[in-house]
Amino acid sequence: MIHAVEIEVGGQTLRLETGKMAKQADGAVLASYADTVVLATAVSAKTLKPQTDFLPLTVNYQEKTYAAGKIPGGFFRREGAPSEKEVLTSRLIDRPIRPLFPEGYHYETQVIASVLSVDQTISSDIVGMTASSAALAISDIPVGGPLAGVKIGRSNGQFVVNPDLKTMEASDLNLVVAGTADAVMMVEAGAHGLPESTMLEAIELAHAEIKEIVAKIVELQKLVGREKRVFEVEPIDAELASQVRAIVADPIRQAIVIPDKSARQGQLDQIRQDAVQKLAEDDEVRAEQVKRMYHDLEYSEVRNMILDGKVRADGRGPADIRPITCEVGLLPRTHGSSLFTRGETQSLAVVTLGTKEDEQRIDALEGEYFRRFLLHYNFPPFCVGEARPLRSPGRREVGHGKLAERALSSVLPSAEEFPYTIRIVSDILESNGSSSMATVCGGTLAMMDAGVPIKAPVAGIAMGLILEQGRSLILSDILGLEDHLGDMDFKVTGTKQGVTALQMDIKISGITSDLMKEAMEQARVGRLHILEKMDEALTTPRETLAPYAPRIFNLQVKQDRIRDVIGPGGKTIRSIISECGVKVNVDDSGLVTIAAVDGESAEKAKEMINRLVEEVEPGKIYLGTVRKIVDFGAFVEILPNVDGLVHISQLAPHRVQAVSDEISEGEQILVKVLEVDRQGKIRLSRKEAMGESAPAEA
Repeated sequence: MIHAVEIEVGGQTLRLETGKMAKQADGAVLASYADTVVLATAVSAKTLKPQTDFLPLTVNYQEKTYAAGKIPGGFFRREGAPSEKEVLTSRLIDRPIRPLFPEGYHYETQVIASVLSVDQTISSDIVGMTASSAALAISDIPVGGPLAGVKIGRSNGQFVVNPDLKTMEASDLNLVVAGTADAVMMVEAGAHGLPESTMLEAIELAHAEIKEIVAKIVELQKLVGREKRVFEVEPIDAELASQVRAIVADPIRQAIVIPDKSARQGQLDQIRQDAVQKLAEDDEVRAEQVKRMYHDLEYSEVRNMILDGKVRADGRGPADIRPITCEVGLLPRTHGSSLFTRGETQSLAVVTLGTKEDEQRIDALEGEYFRRFLLHYNFPPFCVGEARPLRSPGRREVGHGKLAERALSSVLPSAEEFPYTIRIVSDILESNGSSSMATVCGGTLAMMDAGVPIKAPVAGIAMGLILEQGRSLILSDILGLEDHLGDMDFKVTGTKQGVTALQMDIKISGITSDLMKEAMEQARVGRLHILEKMDEALTTPRETLAPYAPRIFNLQVKQDRIRDVIGPGGKTIRSIISECGVKVNVDDSGLVTIAAVDGESAEKAKEMINRLVEEVEPGKIYLGTVRKIVDFGAFVEILPNVDGLVHISQLAPHRVQAVSDEISEGEQILVKVLEVDRQGKIRLSRKEAMGESAPAEA
């Protein structure tokens, strides 16, 4: 039987339907929003995955090219590896759903959101998130919630719910919020330096819309009427738990206050290993139980230490920031570089400046576009003291890089101000807490070192939360240990004036607006402290580019003169490139971009192009070349491919009997432009040019 519910969101009807497609899945929902259609399915194994102490959940968002009436490119002509958008949207759906699963649910679970039809004015990621939650809600999988997702834009100072893509282009806010009826579960945002109060107001508006959507999902859930399955949680061996506590509790308390990460983790690993060896011997099942009990004790001891003593593992107070050092200009042959170190987290950020040819072409369902700002984040194994194979960037690397890119994009100069393609590579050399925020700080310094005229420096900070039995504490600049054992990872980036990006993930059932407000204010204070430290290294962008950076100049020509720059078969432009040693690009609007390794070459090319497209000015004297002699005068080329007529009466102050008596073909003569008529014909005078040039020559 088909069941459906509908609700209006942002001026469009959202329809959630089940019972028609994918009926063998545990839960399947077809979500329609305008002409965007997403099928979300959820399936969970009925048998427990052996020797698993985590939630084995995978979420995949996939775009079918047929959804936009396209055939995939490439040799195979079918969908291949996930695109960046698919990876990021998969993460976007996964992050708020994961905390809704009950503790101890270790059954293999898969959620797939497939875009079947796409309205190229509507973003499909939010539809996929809501559909995925609805599929879980109507299934028998024992997951909490449900939740929904909403996007908020801001145009002309007014918030817009689920704005279309055209509105988003002019928006100074791109906010995605996921939440249940009771609390916010996830926040992802990019902004143009908006104040914290504006961000909080937008989040509250999103949550109000989310509550209405969640109510409809609950209505659909009741229509389907499916009971949630009962699952077994492995019972706790009380006697073994008591033995583990007796052996490890005191050693854990001593180890977690060791300031150095490697030393602390090494001691904790040794405590766990000793407990396993003493209590489990060769019993693998019992060994896994000891490890889980040890983790639970470590979890509670760290949290209690912070809540009770307001002291963290490295000795800091809740709002303290670790020591920061910043260096710029480390690498002599790069265009810009920086080394940002905060505690035991270190980012080497390097900027490369390129031409328009270096822009990345994105072929998305919504259409093709180009990106002139790229940020790539790398997390090699040595940064955490591990030895493992190097692989291509995973979801984590893509997600962290995108967050840092979003944080910095709003302070970039326009292409007219700075006609370069900008690439930042952040190599994480050490990691103990928020390497993505170190990337934001390092990326800012590297761009300033490269001479990129950014609008303002940007810094980032990661905030944590410990929430236990009504007690709560916000932590600034969290360690990896606090991220792992805490309840929230809230990353905030911005300038001195306001926020440029947010990303919040939680491990509990939600966070209240009061706690979020407190975290935002504490993050603002921490961000200003970090910006002060960055100012000590470099306060403003360098005024000149690095010696090895390309010099790029923009030149605007009329569209009807583009052919003169390119020449027949590209002959003219190739000649300029060969003679000057530059790169030249001409777009359809007549914008000519010249890139060279030095200013002299660029100026030479610029002069040649200006000469090609120069407009004839009446009254101006030109040095022209006689191209053809006729009985009534001579045709003289005064600009490339631009000829004018010197009538025989205008050849000399005296009477001329024959044109060939005065000039010959190929000779260069001075001529003055008398007139350019409506048909574009040019009248020239050698006589008047001779009269005006004589005093100058004398």
